This record gives sequence, C-alpha cells and structure tokens, in this order.
Amino acid sequence: MHSYLVSEFQRQSEARRAPAYQHLRRTLQHAVENGELKPGQALPGERELGKLLDLSRVTVRKAIAGLVGDGLVVQRHGAGTFVAERIVKSFSKLTSFTDDLRARGLDPKSVFLDRSLGEVTPEEAMALNVSPGTQVVRYYRLRTAGDQPLALERTAVPQSVLADPSMVGNSLYEAFAERGIRPSRALQRLRAIAFDAEQARLMQLPEGSPGLFIERRTFLEDGRVVEFTRSFYRGDAYDFVAELHSE
Repeated sequence: MHSYLVSEFQRQSEARRAPAYQHLRRTLQHAVENGELKPGQALPGERELGKLLDLSRVTVRKAIAGLVGDGLVVQRHGAGTFVAERIVKSFSKLTSFTDDLRARGLDPKSVFLDRSLGEVTPEEAMALNVSPGTQVVRYYRLRTAGDQPLALERTAVPQSVLADPSMVGNSLYEAFAERGIRPSRALQRLRAIAFDAEQARLMQLPEGSPGLFIERRTFLEDGRVVEFTRSFYRGDAYDFVAELHSE
C-alpha cells in the first residue's frame, strides 16, 4: 500500500499544479476508490505519511481534514483515522434496514423516540389508501449500527395489520414475518435534503449536513399497503444503487 501511495502521489503532483495537500487528498481518495484502502481500514498516521511523502504534518493534516469533510474518512479520538464504512443499499430489492446492516456484519439497533396509536392523517390516509378515521400505529425511530446513528424513520402501519405499537421490537419486517405478513413490492422516492437542527442533533451531525430522504410505500400481493415510511439517511454513510436493464 505504501508503494501505491508514493507512486500515486507522484502522479498527482506531475499531472497538475496545485498545493501539496490537494495532491495528497486526491491520492488518498483514489486509494479508497481503487480498494487500496478498504472500509474500516486505518490510514497511516500523520507522521508516517509525512515521512513517506516528504510532507509536513500541517500539510498532511489539512489533506485529511478535507477527506473528513467529504465523509470519506472518520477520525476516532485516540485511535486514528479510518476509511468510512459506507453501506450499499439496493433500490432493486425490497430489504429492511436490519437486513442491510446484518448483511455487512453490523449490529442494527432501534431507539424509539415515539410509538403510538392514533387517527390517520390526510397524508397517511392517501399513502396507505385507507379511509379518514382509520387507526394507525406510528413509530419514530433512530436507527443505528451499534452506537453510530445512521437514519431517522417515521413509519405508519394500519392497525388492521399491527394491532398494537408494542408488537415491533427492533425490526418492523421481523414483526411482519412473525405474523405471516409478507410484503411483495414497494414504491420508493428519494431526494437530497439538509438535516434541520433537531435531526442533526439526533444524528450527531452539524446542522445542515447532507442527507437522503426516502419515502416508501410497501404492498402485499393483494395490493394492500402495509407500510408508509419516511426515512432520513446520513449522506456520508450510504450509497444507493439500482440495476438497470434495457428493453
């Protein structure tokens, strides 16, 4: 890996005129993109990088600060700097938050900020295709991997599907499976957002940090809607992909 960093840094330096910290920033970015540095892997220390590339620690620190700002690496106090472990979520397959994290060997958890039973709102009634006055179970959850906040979710489920809010523990889809409810498809919409003050506080991010908003309506085979979820994901933790086919 060290030989790759040296050769790539030299290539970056020869390719364009720019400050040395920008060359190092691009070098480390390319190392991540090319798999030379893998998710969760520690970067060489500031002193080691400086000695390897004949750079001052100030230059190295400035380059790494830029990568931290991009969400490409994370710094852990007393431990070092590590490549961020981005989560790839497919838009082509119906999976839950829990499924996605367990597939990566992570430990998904839910912190319930609210769970209640109440009358459907006009927006929920339209999304769930139910009549005004229908009762729905609502969940507002902070979703985490271990102790790291990754998403905020607001979910509404018709009471005819889940009779009581206490029926959901860590995973909504596990609660569905326990009752023989098998969603067959979903419609999702995605757009970029900036976290407001309250969302940023819960996600442990600066206000205005980039995020991704996903609205999901989930259906059974018979066409009934069983879930209306609005999720707010960290923009620095997720990559969303979809497989496309030509006609």
